[in-house]
Amino acid sequence: MYRKQHTIKRSVSLSGVGLHTGTPSHITFKPAPENHGYVFKRVDLENAPLIKADVDNVVDTSRGTTIAKNGAKVHTVEHTLAALVGLQIDNVLIELDGIEPPAMDGSSIDFLRVLEEAGLEEQTADRDFLEISYDISHQETQQEVSFRVRPAAQFEAQVRIDFNSRVLGEQEARLDRIESFAQDIADSRTFCFLHEVEPLLSAGLIQGGDLDNAVVFVEEQLNDESAERLCKLFKKDSIEVKEGVLNNVGLRHKNEPARHKLLDLVGDLALVGVPIKGRVEALRPGHTGNVALAKKLRAQYYKQKITRRFQTVEKPGIVFDINAIQKILPHRYPFLLVDKIIDFSEKRIVGIKNVTINEPFFSGHFPGNPIMPGVLQIEAMAQVGGILLLNTIENPQSIWVYIVAINNARFKKPVIPGDTLRLELEMQALKKRICKMHGKAFVNGTLVCSADLVASVIPKNQQ
Repeated sequence: MYRKQHTIKRSVSLSGVGLHTGTPSHITFKPAPENHGYVFKRVDLENAPLIKADVDNVVDTSRGTTIAKNGAKVHTVEHTLAALVGLQIDNVLIELDGIEPPAMDGSSIDFLRVLEEAGLEEQTADRDFLEISYDISHQETQQEVSFRVRPAAQFEAQVRIDFNSRVLGEQEARLDRIESFAQDIADSRTFCFLHEVEPLLSAGLIQGGDLDNAVVFVEEQLNDESAERLCKLFKKDSIEVKEGVLNNVGLRHKNEPARHKLLDLVGDLALVGVPIKGRVEALRPGHTGNVALAKKLRAQYYKQKITRRFQTVEKPGIVFDINAIQKILPHRYPFLLVDKIIDFSEKRIVGIKNVTINEPFFSGHFPGNPIMPGVLQIEAMAQVGGILLLNTIENPQSIWVYIVAINNARFKKPVIPGDTLRLELEMQALKKRICKMHGKAFVNGTLVCSADLVASVIPKNQQ
């Protein structure tokens, strides 16, 4: 895997018809600067809106992955993204004059070839990776779908499919290194079963589907009536079935369906935003499951990214230990009221405060009936929220965070020695130097305190 980021040397284009929408489109790949990522630009819409290929922008996974931002959409992004990932291209602007990239032959090969023609250009910045350090799983029991991601030195993937089909049978496909994608996976076409075609059309999908951009598998022999209907549907002079494939299209690989499912997986995981060092094992994957896994991996990447800033030793189940917390917060004994952070995302954080009889406030707060003061529960909550806010700042030691408002504070149950306070904060708004958060505190799953907090960020040199 490349260590440095890459873009393309020059712009390249392709034209065709979208697989699901059936609309014609022209796609142009353009060089992009470091840390740009994959961004679609709808040049056919007013103000040419940008849509980042990000799992948070996914709005639909019906037979393809659709992303959207501020009302602008791009359907079926996975084949395009798979080609970029397969060539280890990190930064590219993708201009599109329609709602869906052209289907081409239903695989990634045409995108990959034109990108190869453009040539790759190494950039100065290092690539950022999601490095899998422990097993991550995702299951969808009813659909018999499962994923497991294991630690590995590079990206690897294995896909197994079983559609209870006598034509396909059970299939498996593997990708042992991303450098093999172009040769082994990129030309594997999308597929469906004949009995799915008419329901998909009725659902408004595969409007651009054709026997030239999809493999159609047939479980039963066609009668004359069915053949005539299909001729009209696909606008063909004749229809026949050979070896379970409509119109004798012929498979490029014996396990082409499994390889295409692996191609889709690679494209959908591009939505994590960074290349992955890990082994992905998937059973019966589809776009819905792929995107759900991508969300889990994106959350893991975010935790990994923030942990590296302050946490020197990785500890299972801990984002920040007390040593890392003291690098972030200015508080010290006896006013440091959070012991560890166990969960962290871009807008949510969970911290733990172990309440012991040795707390200095218990000696004077209801002697003989020690209760943690409500104001200190709020302070503990605010400190956890401060970690959420301070971690978004490059140099947290350069600013102060002050609580400027406490609203809707409620205390439901006393907190006593021996309790473990679970403090959950969610960021609701962040504008300039003002942050609004909603906090909750729990003991053994029971809500004991809640409040809305408003914090102000003040640079130390402006105090």
